[in-house]
Amino acid sequence: MGVVKGVVLDASALLAAAVDGDGNGCPASLLQGAEYLLRRLQYSKIPTGISYEEGLSTVEVKLLQDKAKQYSLDCFTLRSSTIHDLAWGGNEGSFMYIVHEYKKEPFLGLSKTKWITVILRSTGQVSDKDVKCASSSEIPNTIFINKLEEVPLTICLINKQAIGKEASIVGYLMKASREEDFAKRGAFPLNPTQNGLMFVSLNYELSISSQTENIDGVLHKATDEILSAEMSSSDFANRIVFTEGVQSLQRYTECHLNCCVIDPFNNIYSILDRLKIQQHLLGLENLNSEGHPRIRGPHFLKLNSFGEPQLEKRLAEAKLSVPTIVKPQVACGVADAHSMAIVFKVDDFKDLNVPLPAVLQEYVDHSSTLYKFYVLGKKVFYAIKKSIPNADTLMRLSEGNGLKPLLFDSLKSLPVDKEKPQSGDMESNNSSSKGIDLQLVTEAANWLKKTLDLTIIGFDVVIQEGTGDHVIVDVNYLPSFKEVPDEIAIPAFFEAIKEKLEMKPTTAHKLA
Repeated sequence: MGVVKGVVLDASALLAAAVDGDGNGCPASLLQGAEYLLRRLQYSKIPTGISYEEGLSTVEVKLLQDKAKQYSLDCFTLRSSTIHDLAWGGNEGSFMYIVHEYKKEPFLGLSKTKWITVILRSTGQVSDKDVKCASSSEIPNTIFINKLEEVPLTICLINKQAIGKEASIVGYLMKASREEDFAKRGAFPLNPTQNGLMFVSLNYELSISSQTENIDGVLHKATDEILSAEMSSSDFANRIVFTEGVQSLQRYTECHLNCCVIDPFNNIYSILDRLKIQQHLLGLENLNSEGHPRIRGPHFLKLNSFGEPQLEKRLAEAKLSVPTIVKPQVACGVADAHSMAIVFKVDDFKDLNVPLPAVLQEYVDHSSTLYKFYVLGKKVFYAIKKSIPNADTLMRLSEGNGLKPLLFDSLKSLPVDKEKPQSGDMESNNSSSKGIDLQLVTEAANWLKKTLDLTIIGFDVVIQEGTGDHVIVDVNYLPSFKEVPDEIAIPAFFEAIKEKLEMKPTTAHKLA
């Protein structure tokens, strides 16, 4: 078997059985897992087509054609006698033909060619609870699967066999919208990147252990998989409840150290806690020196109750004054983690509708300019965005409602000037941003990466008017870095993951 250079999905592997004998006039539908597979093949960088034979109902043909158009795939009639005429790619590699078991006979002859036949077993015939994601048969170049969700990993395993030890399979776990955003930008190809990486989505329809035993590393956005988080205890790690899938993944990786986790689950707990983040940022003081701008975190204060009798005194002791930004201590993963407020009067804290415990954070006047920094392994990138106005402007805008607290969701935009953001990397844009000390922020980026022991992070910097202080106001894990052009960011993303994988031993896996 060579590297998979094209995939053909036979209609039998996609369509659910028709209600009557010939299917005329009955609703056409797809098999379970078909939509999942089509979505992942769309951005796999592998040419893919849907084939069907004459005799299908008009309704079924239209469904296949519509799905092909939706996912930017080819759609054509194809007979076993003319299957060799398909001309995708060059001479190197193999084509994969996926067909349902009831229709396999005409295609078993492909075993004598460079075609790989993948046969979908009938539903319920074999339990896949403890079955590996793909199993070879006694027929050469033929593989049996139990579910369509197994196809992406099967492709990666075939490619790994063809390439050898230079290739690595990375399984990723994150919410669907984030996955699609990364995938459409070319970050999750099934075919190997230049440095030998292949990416496959970990699927809850399959056994997590059966998938992870076949991969070399795990990239996760575990904050997408949090069911609940309790901040009342200092032992935050034991107060987070992840989905069953993440718990299963944690258990597996803890027992199989050859599977590299990018990044270890324990390392992200600080990112989940805004108080911990602020405490980490106190260490930035060691980077400051005479004659250079100062880099720091914002002044902050934790509150368990907005009704504290000596609140004004505590604010002063923490070097805080109104207006102040109020954020829930839990930073992400739960519904109200991004419910925040800007408070203009101390008296308005007592009735504030922000989840507790909360972190009060200094409001830094920064001329409505925000610098978003991204750390991808050894590379640091940035983008310049418009932000919320200075305090005096914001207060004037709020005078009409009596300076009531401004409640907002940080995932949604506050009114700002609309301007195309700038972006770049430290090597080629060292003098493009007036007012910001890129060398200082680069040192802070490397310090933060080392302190948190994370591979891919993002953080926001504002420059305080008057003092010139560079203030890091937010830190997050595995950001989208979408403000950085894909042709710059995606290769750096691959490089960062490859470097992480090379830090731990890998094990070659075979189809069995």
